[in-house]
Amino acid sequence: MRAVIQRARGASVTVNESTAGTIDHGLVVLVGVTHDDTREDADYLVHKLVHLRIFDDQDGKMNLSLKDVAGKVLSISQFTLYADTRKGRRPNYLNAAGPEQANELYHYFNQQVEQQDIHVETGEFGEMMQVQLTNSGPVTIILDTDDK
Repeated sequence: MRAVIQRARGASVTVNESTAGTIDHGLVVLVGVTHDDTREDADYLVHKLVHLRIFDDQDGKMNLSLKDVAGKVLSISQFTLYADTRKGRRPNYLNAAGPEQANELYHYFNQQVEQQDIHVETGEFGEMMQVQLTNSGPVTIILDTDDK
């Protein structure tokens, strides 16, 4: 699994001209799933996500986690994180998991984040979405279970 996380002062996701999710402070998390991902991979990402110290303390140093700042998560499914661009100009997405597997792990991931007492808002799996955010910092970090 891969996650691109962005520290946000505010963010929202719109589906079919209707707001599906919004947060005022926390992380926007783009979540991608590949074929061999498991719940163990999702658990690893959840642990990293909620404990990663990327929020500023009183001295302006990144020493606080999502849990420490009572931040929220806006979680967006993102199969394009597994795009293969090595050949030609059009990416292929053969490395992305099929919709059934990806949807199951994406929902499991969100449930596990909520189990950590983090409020989670989401887009709609498989839909065209518009995501707006104010990236604070900017801080953008990539987490990949292949790196565990």
